[in-house]
Amino acid sequence: MNEKNNTPNLEQTPAKTQKAPRRYNRKPRQPKGTDALTQAVQSAIELVKDPLGTQEKKTAKKQNSRPKQDAAEKTAQSSQKTEAAGEKKSRQRSGEAKGRRKKDGKKPIVRIIPLGGLNEIGKNMTVYECGNDMFIVDCGLAFPDETMLGIDIVIPDFTYVIQNKDRIRGVFITHGHEDHIGGIPYLMKEINAPLYATKLTLGLIKNKLKEHGLSNQVRMTEVKPGDVIKAGCMSVEFIRVNHSIPDACALAIHTPAGIIVQTGDFKVDYTPIEGGVIDLGRLGELGSEGVLALLPDSTNIEMPGSTPSERTVGESFNKLFQMAGDRRIIIATFASNIHRIQQIIDYAVKYDKKVSVSGRSMVNVVATAIELGYLKVPSGILVDIDVANRLPFNQVVLITTGSQGEPLSALSRMAMSEHRKVKVTPNDFIIISARPIPGNEKFVNRVVNELMRLGAEVIYEKMYEVHVSGHACQDEQKLMMALTKPQYILPVHGEYKHLKKYSIVAKQMGIDEDHVIIPSIGQVLETDGEQFRFGGEVPSGAVMVDGLGVGDVGSIVLRDRKHLSEDGLIVVVAAINTKTRKIISGPDIISRGFVYVREAEEMINEAREVAKNTLEDSMNNGVRDWTSLKNRMKDEVSKYVYNRTKRSPMILTVIQEA
Repeated sequence: MNEKNNTPNLEQTPAKTQKAPRRYNRKPRQPKGTDALTQAVQSAIELVKDPLGTQEKKTAKKQNSRPKQDAAEKTAQSSQKTEAAGEKKSRQRSGEAKGRRKKDGKKPIVRIIPLGGLNEIGKNMTVYECGNDMFIVDCGLAFPDETMLGIDIVIPDFTYVIQNKDRIRGVFITHGHEDHIGGIPYLMKEINAPLYATKLTLGLIKNKLKEHGLSNQVRMTEVKPGDVIKAGCMSVEFIRVNHSIPDACALAIHTPAGIIVQTGDFKVDYTPIEGGVIDLGRLGELGSEGVLALLPDSTNIEMPGSTPSERTVGESFNKLFQMAGDRRIIIATFASNIHRIQQIIDYAVKYDKKVSVSGRSMVNVVATAIELGYLKVPSGILVDIDVANRLPFNQVVLITTGSQGEPLSALSRMAMSEHRKVKVTPNDFIIISARPIPGNEKFVNRVVNELMRLGAEVIYEKMYEVHVSGHACQDEQKLMMALTKPQYILPVHGEYKHLKKYSIVAKQMGIDEDHVIIPSIGQVLETDGEQFRFGGEVPSGAVMVDGLGVGDVGSIVLRDRKHLSEDGLIVVVAAINTKTRKIISGPDIISRGFVYVREAEEMINEAREVAKNTLEDSMNNGVRDWTSLKNRMKDEVSKYVYNRTKRSPMILTVIQEA
């Protein structure tokens, strides 16, 4: 990216010519002034403060509550007792999706199948089914944990989706973060379905598809908040929410069984940097119509209160830019946090500095955001990193990746003095504008320590308010529940502790704890609009991507990699004359990651003798199968090595014919 060309020319045309999607404008809102909307939101806030209300309200709620559910077993027991009450309540709900009823008067069964994002952070993916229609919400990735040696990313198991690919009516994306879009290229190699997303989200997806050679193979349609897309007997409505990336949406899924709201990642930011405030009015309307189930983001449910506005970070940046003085400012943040990048650019303009970016993902996202109009960069502010290196330090702000201490990220390479174009010096003022993801703390600390050794001053979250979350805390979640008034809650996007905590918070809001359902990945949840039940399981799990290999690394390979990493490798090689059945060469022993041969010659020689004696004895006893010969030699060498060292390296035996 250079000074003359701040808006890289990226392709905006949809990959394939297609007919315009059938859009169904939702029923217009009842005319209401700002005061009326404010009053409605205030009422919801009051409910958050006093969720249970008076004793009279408690009694009324108890009398009119839906039947309790305790997984599949309690459903059958409770349904008969509450059938009449359920039917009465069903008639009162005016906002149910108007699907075709069966001849017996019952509504069609709707199925919700989570394929990722439960009991984990990342690889969010949910399937919705009704009759012969199916659609997908999000398709993300997760990053490997410390046990997945050599693995690049982890994606959901698409087996069930591929088996039913002819039924898929669309793929609907809530926002453009990796844990929601990272798996899309791998999914689109397997299915042919239209994809719907907002403008920025679609731009980021196009970049990913281009990297995978799929630019001209996927039907993509841009949507806006308020659009409703038909998906067979169901329809999907996009609703504006706030998050740490622009164009994030919740989804109201209108089904024959009722309305299901999946929030996606969200927060309530009354003073957002860009894009407008979350559409609380529409969420309240849906609550008035009748919401069957709420699928909320659970990431920050353990945090009390509300998530601060992104603007608070800008106030900290203003102070830190002053503190930097004549030093170069280097800021590490998430590449997708467009709002934060915009604030950095704004303060660079204020303090008369040039801005450069480093890191492949940062360059790609910034280029896409500028092209689509989500980043406002005055002419001449954004410069190439080579230009920045020729400027005085006090005139430069460098925005980079590596806020999580990733070993190959730009900031990590700077810390290790391995970056080709940036050398950290005592004249650098470095800000890590992110909170470490659980498990990444040690990587971040290592980077901070190395940067400090190079003489730089490093600012991170614990020192200043340089990061705010994009996820809702408890009060915002209570507000979401108060507005939507769901009959059931299925918390998503979180580890089990988050999902469990959500059930506690929901109980505080007066929701029966048996109406908070915590399924596992692959479990099928079925509903007819009156109650939920478990309907079996589908193939699910994690598929590991290693380089160009997708799914070719499983538990056995990972076990072997772990074994190699911990105990090393011994290779035993021998050559045998097939006619005389005599050893003509070896056995020779090669060690890698076990012992240094020159310092363990005695043990290696003894192991060689063990291998030789085992091979000779086996052949003298009439063993002719080479597999048996190799296994016997492997077993005896393994026993010897363990008795000598109390270690169990991986042992490979090779027999050559001569």
